[in-house]
Amino acid sequence: MSVTTSVSPDSKRVDISVSGRFDFSIHKEFRDAYRNHPGLAEYRVNLSAASYMDSSALGMLLLLREHTGEDDKRVALCNPSPGIRKILEIANFDRLFHIE
Repeated sequence: MSVTTSVSPDSKRVDISVSGRFDFSIHKEFRDAYRNHPGLAEYRVNLSAASYMDSSALGMLLLLREHTGEDDKRVALCNPSPGIRKILEIANFDRLFHIE
């Protein structure tokens, strides 16, 4: 599986880890990762094991942001490789998401 999910001990944060290719082939897994945990205060997407990201992955991240309500929830993108970080910056996602 390319997407794994865990909930923090205080049940306020969902950690979603993506490994391998972050593309349309995992859209259902990624969507289920956050939809199965509604109403949490924070979502963290760990990209440290992602080897590839395309425009459909960017769209999935935007859907996650929309799901959180954009104003009152927080989405952080964590540990992207230099190549994936560059994609996020070119798409101006550093203005929409906190990138760690």
